[in-house]
Amino acid sequence: MAIKTRDDYLNALKKMRPNLYKFGELIEDVTTHPATRRTIESHAIAYDGANDPDMQKMFTTTSIFTGEKIHRWNSMMQEEGHLISNMRLKRENYRRTGTCTGGVCVGWNAQNVMWAVTHEIDEEHGTNYQERLKKWILHAEENGLTVAGALTDAKGDRSLTPSKQAEPDTTLHIKEIREDGIVIRGVKAMICSTAASQEIFLLPGGVYKEEDKNCALSCVVPRDIEGLTVVEATRPSDQREYNDAKDSCINEVPETGITQGWLMFDDVFVPNDRVFMCQEYAFTSKVIGFFTANYRACIGACVAGQGDVMIGASILMARANGLSSKTFMNKLVDMSINNQVTFGLGAGALAIGTKHPSGTWVADPLTAHTNKVMVATLPYEVKRLTQEIGGGIVETGCMPSSKDLENPLYGDMLKKVMKAGACSTESRVKAARLSEWLTLGGGIPGCMHGGGSPDGAKLVVRFTTPMEKYAEYARKVMGIEEEITDPVKPKK
Repeated sequence: MAIKTRDDYLNALKKMRPNLYKFGELIEDVTTHPATRRTIESHAIAYDGANDPDMQKMFTTTSIFTGEKIHRWNSMMQEEGHLISNMRLKRENYRRTGTCTGGVCVGWNAQNVMWAVTHEIDEEHGTNYQERLKKWILHAEENGLTVAGALTDAKGDRSLTPSKQAEPDTTLHIKEIREDGIVIRGVKAMICSTAASQEIFLLPGGVYKEEDKNCALSCVVPRDIEGLTVVEATRPSDQREYNDAKDSCINEVPETGITQGWLMFDDVFVPNDRVFMCQEYAFTSKVIGFFTANYRACIGACVAGQGDVMIGASILMARANGLSSKTFMNKLVDMSINNQVTFGLGAGALAIGTKHPSGTWVADPLTAHTNKVMVATLPYEVKRLTQEIGGGIVETGCMPSSKDLENPLYGDMLKKVMKAGACSTESRVKAARLSEWLTLGGGIPGCMHGGGSPDGAKLVVRFTTPMEKYAEYARKVMGIEEEITDPVKPKK
């Protein structure tokens, strides 16, 4: 059966080889360890959605290959509506979890991007990459897999190409090509939700030339493959999450969250049937172009969904502080407008996209990358307003810990004086911690650099905006006969 349950998902993770570390400690069971269990819960909620009669339409779909019902995040996206459904799923996931669920997001985009790119490579080189990819996609559909996507490399010195780096392992690369597969080595960095994923879809992290052809690779590996070690990064609220205040009457953080991992590949062997690009460097520009267009369109839904939760958290804080939420209605409306701008701009990029000859739908690059610039801007205003409405208890770091609130010596006094509105102190503390978590802590999605930097997006906007054509429009509108060109700089 393709549709898996929460228990199916958790049991599958429990069976995997432990290879994740945090604070120097090997995590034996990602489903229960305090450093990872919250991101697992975020993804388990997606499986709940797939089994909820009221939400199945959003979280499931039909396989174009088998006609069977599958998890939507394992599907092919071949119409603009498929990608807009991607956006709706991501926004709903954020509303339900308050955070990122990259294991039902990035790998999904990666498989669709590589469906288009393998079509082009096969057509030019006579390879059978797309046939291999189809076999893996059927495997992912059948097993309802969560799949992380790994694009970003450690990179090293940003002024140098991979082949010029003093340390070659800063970029994932092919160390050896064998008859039955490839051996890969290097590091992928800041990869979302690896702890919650069963497999990892690897993509080239840049546009490469012939001298860097060994970095032109794409394949899928199990998250627990031999030779792969994952180090989980830390966030501002990690210590509270790690300490796991389950015996407290006040939760310090939500039961959901996000993780980012550094993936260290130490001579990992990948069999041929899981390899979809091997040194075809001329096609790395297509991978980056297709991936960023679709991802930067859809990320508008991510930040909109979390913005929805921030509106809700702000309303709760106003009331917990003893004020009517109507006091802040202008600010709440501004927050909603910002959320809709990123969601609507992303949906617009998809609506005016194009269909690749392989069937993959690709967003309009100019609009998608414009959305990335908005994603790197507007959510921070939503966060600022969340802090402003919440007051000092949210933003200044003055909240006592749950252990202090329960201390027999002074806890009762703290609880008594921290009560403000009609709700209990415990509820006010929870609401404040949520606003703090969403704006300063572990709930923050990668608005600025998630999916790439805004400066990179602005370059795409620059090169895809037909500036000269617009100048021609203006010239014709006013009936200007002569050409008006940029002045030529004198040679020194």
